[in-house]
Order: sequence, then structure tokens, then C-alpha cells
Amino acid sequence: MKTYKQVNITSIPRNYELLSGLLWDLPIEGINETDTSLIIYYDASNRISIEEFKKVLDEAVRNNLIESYEISESEVENKNWNEEYEKNVRVIEVTDKIVIKPSFKEYNSRGDQIVITIDPKMSFGTGEHQTTRLMIEMIEKYVSPGAAALDVGTGTGVLAIAAVKLGAERALGIDNDEWCYLNGNENIVLNNVEERVKIIHGEITDIEDEQFDIVLANINKNILIEIADEIKKKVKKTGLAILSGLLNADENDIDNRYVNVGFRPVDKKSMGEWLSIVYRSDR
Repeated sequence: MKTYKQVNITSIPRNYELLSGLLWDLPIEGINETDTSLIIYYDASNRISIEEFKKVLDEAVRNNLIESYEISESEVENKNWNEEYEKNVRVIEVTDKIVIKPSFKEYNSRGDQIVITIDPKMSFGTGEHQTTRLMIEMIEKYVSPGAAALDVGTGTGVLAIAAVKLGAERALGIDNDEWCYLNGNENIVLNNVEERVKIIHGEITDIEDEQFDIVLANINKNILIEIADEIKKKVKKTGLAILSGLLNADENDIDNRYVNVGFRPVDKKSMGEWLSIVYRSDR
């Protein structure tokens, strides 16, 4: 049986969604937001030190994203983790058209709503976070019938699944985390899209000699900058790259990098502190 630890972070409540997005870059297994704090759970065998959490938080303070914080660490008592998980996952109307729900909750859809079933396990991407919402809004706006989509850092597979549900002919999801690979494949079965969505374990560099009409990447600024050249290689001429996992403050750095490799920005949208940008390949 796994042993878990928890880190409690207290700040101004309006900061919690922002901090959740930043902290998912660490090898954690869950975040629970309460009225008074953020509670982060992680596998004790990962040997994360509290200093790694402080490093992320201190950088947020330096960048004026938050004013201050308090942090503490403790052991986690044994719990029924399935029960805890089911208690905290809810049905989310992401847009007027797209609804994301766990398999164990019912939802009566209206009209032309599309219901996507996601059991997230340890993967990021339930529709709760603003970046997932931004990405799905942009997919809904830009995906074209018959398109081929690539989802880099697929997590639960939700964006790849949304792409085909919204009209793409096929989608490939890729993630370097084995948990995400396994979870994403479970979710494509739950949504009966096995014939149109494939999820593989690996890096974007593992995809050779294949281009896509649309590339999706909801990751973070540093990785998006690092893989810009690879994303460009994977986008067909005049194709699109839809990016998020970005803060509003990241826009100039991302623009500079992506314009430099041959993209031009065609759309953007903010939600709170978070940003999504759409780029079109110019060459």
C-alpha cells in the first residue's frame, strides 16, 4: 500500500487556482482546494522535499503572482482514497456544448450537448482548471471536420477526446508519464472512441514523419518554449497550434519563441490569470 504525505498551503483564496496550476508540474498525485487552504497529496516514495514546493511558491511571489504564503507538511492518515476521490470530482459544463463528467455520476444532457466521460485517476485534465476550459473553447472554435489532431502532454486524454467529439477525424495523444498513458487509454474506452483516438507513451520527438492539422499543448511555459521547434515540425502548412498552461505574463516570451520558428498568433483568450494562444503555421 502506498504511503502518502500532504502539504498544506495557505494564501489568499483567489490565488488557489493559479497555485494549483503551477504545482501540477511537481510529481504530485492530487490537489484539494478548501475555503482556507490548498492540500497537496504526493506519494512519499517520490521523496519530494518541501523545498521544491517553496521554490515554486517563491517564484510566484517574485513574479508578483501572489503576495505571500504559509506552508506545512504532514503525514496522511489512511483513508478510503476511492471515496475521497469520488467526493471531490464533479460534473462540469465546460462550454454550452461540452460537459465533462466522471463515470460514476449521472448527467441529463440538453439539446446538442456533448458529454465526455473522464475518470482522472492521477492525471491532470478534468475540466476544473481554467486552462482545460480555455483549450476546449479554442478546440470548439477551430477544429474542422476531418482534421487530424495531436495532443502533446495528453494527461487524461480529454483534449484528444474533445477534438474528435467536435469533428476531428482522428487524434493522437502522447504523454511521457505512464500514469497518464494508462489513464488516457481508459478514458478513450469510456467514450467509445478507440477507433479514432490513440494514446501513446513517449515524447513528441518519438513521433516521426507525421503532421497534423492541429496540435494541442496544455503544458507550461518552459516546456512549450523547449518543444516549439518540434511542435512546428508536427503542424501542417497553414495548420494550427493551440497552447495553454500559460499565465498572462508569459505571452511575450511565448510569442517571441513561436513567431521565431514560423508561427503567427491568430487568437488568444484569458481566464483569470491563465491564457490560451492560437498560432497558425506560416511556412
